[in-house]
Amino acid sequence: MGGGRRLKPLQRVLLAHGGGGRLTRQLVEELFLPALENPFLATLTDGALLPELPPGRPALTTDAFVVDPPVFAGGDLGYLSICGTVNDLAMVGARPLYLTWALVLEEGAEGALVATCTEGAARAAAEAGVAVVAGDTKVVPRGKGDRLFAVTAGLGVAPPGRDLRDDRIRPGDVVIASGPLGDHGATVMAHRHGLDAPHLASDCRPLSGLVEALCDSGAAVHSLHDPTRGGAVAICHEVAGRSGLRVRLVETDLPIRPEVATVCDLLGLEALSLACEGRLLAWVDGGHAELAVAAMQAHPDGVEAAVVGRMEELPAGAPPVLLETAVGGERPLDLLSGHELPRIC
Repeated sequence: MGGGRRLKPLQRVLLAHGGGGRLTRQLVEELFLPALENPFLATLTDGALLPELPPGRPALTTDAFVVDPPVFAGGDLGYLSICGTVNDLAMVGARPLYLTWALVLEEGAEGALVATCTEGAARAAAEAGVAVVAGDTKVVPRGKGDRLFAVTAGLGVAPPGRDLRDDRIRPGDVVIASGPLGDHGATVMAHRHGLDAPHLASDCRPLSGLVEALCDSGAAVHSLHDPTRGGAVAICHEVAGRSGLRVRLVETDLPIRPEVATVCDLLGLEALSLACEGRLLAWVDGGHAELAVAAMQAHPDGVEAAVVGRMEELPAGAPPVLLETAVGGERPLDLLSGHELPRIC
């Protein structure tokens, strides 16, 4: 990847940059190609012709990114878009290989912003060891968009024998968080509301290396999820619904930074419902909890990994996600009902 190369400055996005003519070619050749350089992209054909895939099951994902603001502490829309796509593949056990990346730009958007997000995408691809092999650019008139949006697709391969599905989860499985929860959502909301949070940054990062370390540890890993929109609460409800079991989280074991708790107190938010973009939740056989946690803590992206809950039978009529509180009580954790956190990723 050419993520370290300094890109030629673009002053402002013009409608002509999306017209397919001279300015479009200039934008591609002077901005996107130098940053995302690889032999597949360099052909500038409509589709990338790729090598034969490694043995295993192909995995495919697609996503769109509209985060506001597009640049935040710890990342930017470009970096986030690649990390999010890599992580979606990793959560199903696939090794990410190839991505496509399309930008929808608004007329008048700052060239420096486009360059920042392009450099962020290149940096994330380099960190994850993937190639951005095809892309597209469209420009909409001023007032018909909001600076820039990104749309991605990702292709990976799950190695033979690797099977991560919620229906493999059993009572007695533990829930492991790879690190503190809610950092991304709290950071974006703090930026959006002009709050002073100098020590808070998004957790955004590619997790494919951490997943490989966990799967290679010998621990019986049953399922993986990254708690993006809706946070850990939304993922736990999804897991409970698919497995027919109850998720019991333990408040005293939950890793939540004081800065995140402060933002939640100020804005009336629930930390467990805040998006993460560089954390995973792992469902692991209870007898392998120590092995799994040790493997994750040995990896740079999982040094703060900890067991945060367990799976149990779901009594009839009982809430599917339960928080064991610090004072010894129990509290159901419900899904968000409104639009409290729009454009978080």
